[in-house]
Amino acid sequence: MSVIAGLNRKHNAVITVRDADVVAAALRRALAEAPPEDRAALERAVALVESTAEATDAQIRARWARDLLTAAGYTGDLASVAAVKALRQADPRLSLLAAVQLQKEAIAHPE
Repeated sequence: MSVIAGLNRKHNAVITVRDADVVAAALRRALAEAPPEDRAALERAVALVESTAEATDAQIRARWARDLLTAAGYTGDLASVAAVKALRQADPRLSLLAAVQLQKEAIAHPE
């Protein structure tokens, strides 16, 4: 899960909070106790969580930025000034520096 914490004109950090390890552990416990008919679905869930956990912080922030732009209805070029503006309008807590960082990561890590 990606979180923006304490962003304002003085704070430009975009932090990433990872909890995939906690989710994966809970799924593994459930898998260990699961009846045979539930095992296939839980094995798939564990594989999905583990693949997500392999993403770097930059990839997670890039995904979050793209999701934020999509939710805001932005369909233009990621490399444009309009994308930075759309990010800041979608989340007013973003400083210009933080929005540019997110834009660069979204460009560098396309899905």
